[in-house]
Amino acid sequence: MAKQQSFSLVLVILIILFTNSSSANAAQYNVLTFGAKPDGKTDSTKAFLAAWTRACESIKPATVYAPPGRFFLLNVVFPGPCKNNAILVRVDGTLVAPSDYRLTGNAGNWIFFQYVNGVTLSGGVLDGQGPGLWACKASGNNCPSGATSLGFSNSNNIVISGLTSLNSQLYHIVINGCQNVKVQGVTVSASGHSPNTDGIHVQLSSGVTILNSRIRTGDDCVSIGAGTTNLWIEKVACGPGHGISIGSLGKDLQEPGVQNVTIKSVAFTGTQNGLRIKSWGRPSNGFARNILFQHAIMTNVQNPMVIDQNYCPDNNNCPGQESGVKISDVTYQDIHGTSATQVAVKFDCSKKNPCTGIKLENVKLTYMNQPADASCNNADGNASGFVLPSSCL
Repeated sequence: MAKQQSFSLVLVILIILFTNSSSANAAQYNVLTFGAKPDGKTDSTKAFLAAWTRACESIKPATVYAPPGRFFLLNVVFPGPCKNNAILVRVDGTLVAPSDYRLTGNAGNWIFFQYVNGVTLSGGVLDGQGPGLWACKASGNNCPSGATSLGFSNSNNIVISGLTSLNSQLYHIVINGCQNVKVQGVTVSASGHSPNTDGIHVQLSSGVTILNSRIRTGDDCVSIGAGTTNLWIEKVACGPGHGISIGSLGKDLQEPGVQNVTIKSVAFTGTQNGLRIKSWGRPSNGFARNILFQHAIMTNVQNPMVIDQNYCPDNNNCPGQESGVKISDVTYQDIHGTSATQVAVKFDCSKKNPCTGIKLENVKLTYMNQPADASCNNADGNASGFVLPSSCL
């Protein structure tokens, strides 16, 4: 009798689970149903938008599903707000941009989400087909600026998980004006000579977390723009690329600051920079403060630790001026490895607004198996523990 009761109980539970899973799966919209073709050639933009529209209009959680295959997309905007705050965009295939960069190069973004809440983008490959545009730029011809492969703007509670971004024309992933974003298990891959192909760019956003990602590109692996607060980066491997950069800041006179940034357990291999803060040499009310760089491994990095407050590309609009950006309370803790140049630590701060509260704790950087050098201008702080090269603060 007891066995029969337990069997009945299990049966009831299975029925409930099946019913719940059926209702959960009821709002699934496969892009094939709306006419998408996984042949890499047929324009599937309208099909993806149609599937999104249905998911966005659903009052219960919904899934947009792209199965295995290659889906050709022109630039596409997924707009909100939606009627539910739980949309999963699950991609098991590859989304392919046009090889002719003129079709998307002036659009700003290739795949773009705006004013959405509670969207998860899971899996998939984004093939930005960037080499054609890179070659155009290298030739000196008049070329479009290019399109960011994936952008989220003015959105909240976003997850980007397990995504691979290949050969973006411009930035790979941009998070702009967003709150509570988690990026995890992302792979970014582009040539080390690809121009302006930042891996992940964050600006005007709060509560962004970037975890367990591998970034190979031709510009900053992660770039942190003005108005970024409460940013956490952990377990990111970078190279090739220009390192992890806060800035450039201070391009504008009126600019929101950067604060509460933690970058830990990161590795740089053959990069131009490691941990960098840079600001334009011109007046600004911007700032960068409460920054922690912790547990970083450098392997043959040209500038492992750098603060540059005299950034002035092409010497336009800033020669002879002093950066107004105030940099304070920056801690470098457990940073070690090899520099590709003699000067491994370079703090070139503003004469008008010197860097303050710089802390070095347990730093060991060598050059050609010898102690590297450090260079400081207008930088104030202290060192503790073992610090090599010797502190110049």
